[in-house]
Amino acid sequence: MRQYRNLAKIEHFEAYRPSAAAVRAAERRHVELPETLTRNQRIASWVCCLVSAAIMLETLPFKFTGAAESVYIFSKMGTEPWMRWVQGFWELCAAACLLVPRLRWAGGILATGAMAAAILSHLTWLGLSVQGDHGLLFCMALTSFSGAFTVLLLHRHSIPFMTPLSNW
Repeated sequence: MRQYRNLAKIEHFEAYRPSAAAVRAAERRHVELPETLTRNQRIASWVCCLVSAAIMLETLPFKFTGAAESVYIFSKMGTEPWMRWVQGFWELCAAACLLVPRLRWAGGILATGAMAAAILSHLTWLGLSVQGDHGLLFCMALTSFSGAFTVLLLHRHSIPFMTPLSNW
């Protein structure tokens, strides 16, 4: 068997045990991660974030003030008023995370889930048109879902504690 000069023998292996001072110094050190998105991807990410957040923020006053259309929607599903509040808070958190660059991955997850719930409720209980809006709310949910899902795909490598299954 050939011996390599630059490799130490396994018998001489010692585990790295940093001192407390070295650990504190490493905790204070700020590491800036390299930007992994291209310019076009960053532009697409910003546009999708702004569109999705704007749609979700636009509907929040209706949910929190108890507008007639929101009350009708959640009453038809049998979840008025508590789910209207939960959905409003959920969308507020999602929109806030989408607008913070370091939390885009979380905003993508939250917004995708919130809009998937809205789309599912339109397809099952509400129908595509709610109180004669000609499908406007459904289209807004689809648009916001598409933007949030795009953001989630672009920032999937930023999700902590996740190991990517592929390199695409």
